Amino acid sequence: MNIKNYINGQYENPINKEWIDNYCPANGEVYGKIPNSSKADVENAYNAAQSAFPSWSQTTFEARSRILIKISELLEANLQRFAEAESKDNGKPISLAKTVDIPRAASNFRFFGNAITQFASESHESVGHNAMNYTLRQPIGVVGCISPWNLPLYLFTWKIAPAIAAGNCLVAKPSEVTPMTAYLLGEICNEAGLPKGVLNIVHGLGTTTGQAIIEHPDIKAISFTGGTITGAHIAKVAAPMFKKLSLELGGKNPNIIFADCDYNDMLETTVRSSFSNQGQICLCGSRIFVETSIYKKFKKDFVEKVKKLKVGHPSDESTNIGALVSKTHLEKVLNYIEIAKNENGIILCGGEQVIVKDFENGYYLEPTVIEVSNDECRINQEEVFGPVVTIMPFNNEDEVLQMANKVKYGLSATLWTNDLKRTMRMSSQIQAGIIWVNTWMMRDLRTPFGGVKASGIGREGGFEALRFFTEAKNVCIKF
Repeated sequence: MNIKNYINGQYENPINKEWIDNYCPANGEVYGKIPNSSKADVENAYNAAQSAFPSWSQTTFEARSRILIKISELLEANLQRFAEAESKDNGKPISLAKTVDIPRAASNFRFFGNAITQFASESHESVGHNAMNYTLRQPIGVVGCISPWNLPLYLFTWKIAPAIAAGNCLVAKPSEVTPMTAYLLGEICNEAGLPKGVLNIVHGLGTTTGQAIIEHPDIKAISFTGGTITGAHIAKVAAPMFKKLSLELGGKNPNIIFADCDYNDMLETTVRSSFSNQGQICLCGSRIFVETSIYKKFKKDFVEKVKKLKVGHPSDESTNIGALVSKTHLEKVLNYIEIAKNENGIILCGGEQVIVKDFENGYYLEPTVIEVSNDECRINQEEVFGPVVTIMPFNNEDEVLQMANKVKYGLSATLWTNDLKRTMRMSSQIQAGIIWVNTWMMRDLRTPFGGVKASGIGREGGFEALRFFTEAKNVCIKF
């Protein structure tokens, strides 16, 4: 199947007629092709967006809201189709796509469809000066959104929904590794009545298509989720052009477990926070620190549970761990396991590639637990982004806090304790944008999302996203 670009409400082949193979991670086979769009394709998308902007930016909040909510309803009505497409493209279990990815994509449209109707302007009466100041929040214009492969439609819609709601028009690029659900979204947008040119989706490599978006002189903002190295490149290109930037980048998140936790709840959740989506979530707790008094018990119980996780084809309802997204990524993760071994890490379970019957060329890997004795080893400092976690003991709060913060990343952290004072102390001192206490991945779409240090700049979610996709303008009237 050949995927096409979605420009001005229509599907189009790439102008340069260059195509990229699209692989199915579950069997390692090519099952279609996608455009490797050029500057000319991006320019066409920009022109469509620019032409649509005057009308869309003046469309009422209520009208925008109705369209976004209709998109949400159509995604829900097409849940099975989109979940199967996401699973085939990404390698994740269909059950996960059906319960998490596609429902969340629908929620993104519904949430921002409602949020825009509550996004209020501010006013300030200047008492004694007979003046009134009010602040307008106006759409930026044409913006660029670039999303990753790990949660393809989930994170694609997390960007485009608030941008559209705020009155902008878009040139958007999904990952070239997982383009299918973004391609299918064009049909949904047309059916929902989204005006032509408001959303334009171009496919291709980051080095060609993505580069054309970030360096386009008239695309005024870039929202990107992906790797830290790529984020640094985008900032280097876009910042001198004075584009607004929102960069949600990598993570190496600590999972800190104290002896006073609710043990069984912690254990179940830690398995999930370690290996959901094959560990390919920027929020996974990949460094597990356990208080010494319960470390031996945790190690035994955790490894037993991990060994029971089933690695299998994504369509199998009993599968817990599907295929990694690509052969290149599988090789990267396997290389990190070898690095850990060479640094005296002890493989407690996993660490080997899995051959699934009838799908021998798929990209499968055992969930892997590695015991380390030094937090400064590479496996604890660098983002692996796969089904690999490390565990090590700690003695006290100060020690674990120092280790938690001793990485270049600062996206999220998970803290397990029933000590309220400790919760308050550590939550304020851990260097991360998101702290979960006695839970993981519990998201309220109203809250700000993002990281510190090399995990990015800016915040997404709620009114933070609507603020990013608008410009503030103050008006002062003397009366």
